Amino acid sequence: MIGFSIFFSVVQGLVAGLGVTVFVTIASLALAAALGFFLALLRQFAGIKFINLAIDACCEILCNVPALTHVFILYFGLASLGVKLTSITAAILGLGLIGAAITCAIFRAGFAALPGGQAEAALAAGLTPLQTIFEILTPQAMRIALPGLGNYAVQLLKDTSVVSAIAAPEIMFFARSMVTSSFQTTMIYATAAALYLLLSLPLMQATQFLERRYGRLKG
Repeated sequence: MIGFSIFFSVVQGLVAGLGVTVFVTIASLALAAALGFFLALLRQFAGIKFINLAIDACCEILCNVPALTHVFILYFGLASLGVKLTSITAAILGLGLIGAAITCAIFRAGFAALPGGQAEAALAAGLTPLQTIFEILTPQAMRIALPGLGNYAVQLLKDTSVVSAIAAPEIMFFARSMVTSSFQTTMIYATAAALYLLLSLPLMQATQFLERRYGRLKG
């Protein structure tokens, strides 16, 4: 009974961070998808060399610098300049900006996979360039991008653990706090891992459902 009561208190403590973990994941995913799609459109269709180079440079920096570094810059670096963000805001911005670089590549791959003749045919049929992009090309590119977006969403959920380093009150923040006070290291971190798994599995199932229903390949 003592062991069970300890386990129950551990679960109760970790669940306190569950809402923040889910919120940061959803908000970061929304920011990443919206900004990544916008960047992909510019990179794929603008045809302006300066813009292309700027987008490529930003994506390289965001993808090749550790996520924790970006979060520290937003949280501690901006604070030193007088711009103070909450830990949750810094977490969403940091993960969302990194995700924008990732989703930009995913969306671009979706557009690049489409036959070039489709755009020409749509324009020849009288559609405007914007109508061609948003009514003809984008729906097809989204279907191709679904698997990549699903994998990114699952990875993002797991990456939220890094924001415990700036005291964002998510699952790993509470896990580290309880380890410091109780020293039940194995139980606490194993329970945290189980919570992440319980969150990831439904997300993976939802992704697979969307792929089967809307993806390019039916299964």
